[in-house]
Amino acid sequence: MTGFGKATKEFENKMVSVEIRSLNSKNLDLNLRLSSTYRDKEHELKSELNKLLERGKVDLSVYIESKVAETPVEINIPLAKSYHAKLKELAKELNEPENNLFSHVLKMPDVLKSERKEPNEEDWKDIYSVILEATKALIAFRSDEGKSIEKDFMDRIGIISSSLENIKKHDASRIQNIKDRIHKNLEEVVGSEKVDKNRFEQELIYYIEKLDINEEKVRLQTHLDYFIKTMKEPAGGRKLNFIGQEIGREINTIGSKANDAEMQKLVVLMKDELEKIKEQTNNVL
Repeated sequence: MTGFGKATKEFENKMVSVEIRSLNSKNLDLNLRLSSTYRDKEHELKSELNKLLERGKVDLSVYIESKVAETPVEINIPLAKSYHAKLKELAKELNEPENNLFSHVLKMPDVLKSERKEPNEEDWKDIYSVILEATKALIAFRSDEGKSIEKDFMDRIGIISSSLENIKKHDASRIQNIKDRIHKNLEEVVGSEKVDKNRFEQELIYYIEKLDINEEKVRLQTHLDYFIKTMKEPAGGRKLNFIGQEIGREINTIGSKANDAEMQKLVVLMKDELEKIKEQTNNVL
């Protein structure tokens, strides 16, 4: 979602520059810096940007440099003359100096009047075209970043998949090693002649069932495949985040059931890679 776009274009009567920045956000949060002259165009502009950008905290700034001299205020000359004549007449009556009359005239009511400039449709079309150009640059920036994130995802999902394959190899001998270790410890404590073989097997089966991770291995592989598939979907950032959470649950369960040092090392590696993936999913639309 992060990105930057800029566009500048010179027209006959003005120079228009547009900058647009985007940061991560759960929804689209637009902040427009636009001349008050075009305030009535904000709804139209936000609607279009919503379609183009979808998500992100977006700041858009429009700078307009006019090539035509514009007067920001209007002066009511007849009224100013009238005030000046009256003040001059009053100054004579009161025998006061007349040298500051002009400054007093400008402060009189309705002599200076600020008028809001009405928006020109042709001017807005020019400005809007530059805004779209900057927005396209932002989208291109996002796209390039997305390709980098995609490669990072594939590398890290590959590491997790490889670790899962190693866990499967370890799991093949893990259960038998646990059985042998428990049986050896029991014999050392009570002696082999006192061990009830049938009861031992029943208890062992109950214990081993709690350590079985076959379902977790299958679900984890399914989630990894689904993650890769979802990467190719448009605007799949939220879904990738949810899938990442599911991947985390399966990894945690495998870790809690593993009871094996080598498998625990692989679980730690998978968790580390998953955390980096989850950080990056916040930057995906």
